[in-house]
Amino acid sequence: MTTRAHAWMPASPCSNGCLPSTSLRVAWPTVVMRAVMVVMVLACAPILVAARLVPPSAREALLCAGARCLLRCVGMRVDVTDLRDRRGYDGGLLVVAPHVSWTDVLVVMAVVPAGFVARADLLDWGALGSLARRMRVIPIERERLRALPGVVDTVRTRLESGERVAVFPEGTTWCGRAYGGFRSALFEAAIDAECPVQPIGFAYLDHTGVRSTGPAFVGEETIGGSIARLVRSRGLVVSVTVAPLEWPGTDRRDLAARCERAVRPAGQVAVPHVVPAVVPEVSAPSPR
Repeated sequence: MTTRAHAWMPASPCSNGCLPSTSLRVAWPTVVMRAVMVVMVLACAPILVAARLVPPSAREALLCAGARCLLRCVGMRVDVTDLRDRRGYDGGLLVVAPHVSWTDVLVVMAVVPAGFVARADLLDWGALGSLARRMRVIPIERERLRALPGVVDTVRTRLESGERVAVFPEGTTWCGRAYGGFRSALFEAAIDAECPVQPIGFAYLDHTGVRSTGPAFVGEETIGGSIARLVRSRGLVVSVTVAPLEWPGTDRRDLAARCERAVRPAGQVAVPHVVPAVVPEVSAPSPR
């Protein structure tokens, strides 16, 4: 959801008006069944996240399956095009993706399980917040510009230890038909850790294959309202493209631009966000 307390915070023009007024809906018995399944999967999720005795490959497969199951529970099927070279890199990885909804976390987990940098108030979202804490989410308070270098440093440390960390560089949610630019600050972590970036692109589609704003979490909508709309929906598909790795180089703005191009549809450009000249861009930590 888009909130903006300060001029330097990312903001999008997407609002409740972007949400569909009508959509295909399932019958109420299906809604009830989906809601029960959501509760059951969320109840099992902490066990999957905490299952440290399970071999890493099996644990990753379980997390992918759990994320896909949750997406199905809210009426969404996942279709993946994987362009990765699986013979290559095996180490710390910064995963980046566009930001449309809270479901983006599940989409990323369904293909490349990772820890996340996420809005700090996510930790207060009941069962989702509890799960986020178990997943070792790195909280970011977007209104606290001075705290950003500390977040970048935490991400770098995780990457250097061989972990995957996922971020949403647009910094706020968009409706899926409009996009924001990838902000470069968190890309500094990949440059400092000398690890590649995994861009993941996706589009939420309706039953006809047209981009849908149904899953979008924008405007003044609540998480409860968003979940309620999704569990009633029918025919939604999330089309995911796992792009080839982008190697870090030395310029975080160039790295951000390359990753943004990798996840955008042909011809799609970001809606510019103009930052007032009196607000300087925050500097990320210098390479060690």
